[in-house]
Amino acid sequence: MKKCVIATLVALVLSGCSSSDDKTLTIMAAPLPHAEILRYVESHFDDAPKLNIIEIDGQTDPNQPLAGGDIDANYFQHRPFLEEDLKHLSASLTVVADVHIEPLGIYSSKYDSLTALPDGARIALPNNPTNLARSLLLLQDNGLLKVKGSQGQAITEQDITANPHHLRLVLTDSPLITRALPDVDAGIINGNFALEAGLTPTKDALALEPAAHNPYANILVVRDSDKNDPRVKKLAEELTSPDVAAFIEQHYRGSVLPVHHGGAQQQGH
Repeated sequence: MKKCVIATLVALVLSGCSSSDDKTLTIMAAPLPHAEILRYVESHFDDAPKLNIIEIDGQTDPNQPLAGGDIDANYFQHRPFLEEDLKHLSASLTVVADVHIEPLGIYSSKYDSLTALPDGARIALPNNPTNLARSLLLLQDNGLLKVKGSQGQAITEQDITANPHHLRLVLTDSPLITRALPDVDAGIINGNFALEAGLTPTKDALALEPAAHNPYANILVVRDSDKNDPRVKKLAEELTSPDVAAFIEQHYRGSVLPVHHGGAQQQGH
């Protein structure tokens, strides 16, 4: 039933937003920072492809309409999320660009440091497999617990080997954790959801996921049959350009990190 509801909502969105221009790429993206970055590309580069950007909420999975041929691309996820999704989709989807990293952060509306967290603190964690694993490693990196396993592996609560502070983990849908902060002692939040909630990760997070060797770059994804489409190749080229990297660095100031370094002179409009 849930899949049917999602499919119906997607169909309604597409019917209201799709373009009759077959030169336009229809792409589903999270509002921040993904859609914002796409709009920068569209306005900044003279030769950028025309984009029909459909902003999604955290409950929509754009891999389903992409696999079904309803949209041309999506930009909202990292590779481990896509790999997990592909286990349940009968379609070949391909990554054509690694664009940016959104560090996970530990946030609290009650405490201003990790050392202030009480023994037995309730911590809200994302309930999807890849971000749960990232969250547990972030807690380990900050000395709050220990787990067996390493970055990129499937790690769950069963892999906790030490919990000296008796943390109580509350698995929650990722988009809902910002709203749940008043009801828990702290929560681990994806960068895009933090930005959408008006949080500044570099200022408001009690701790941020390290960027070095981070495998969770957010990606531009298309159907395998479209990976050589000139519009797709141009969009991928521009999303990974020094100009876009410089925009990400200057606009988000560490809350979002470009995969590719900036520093080039900006050109275009």
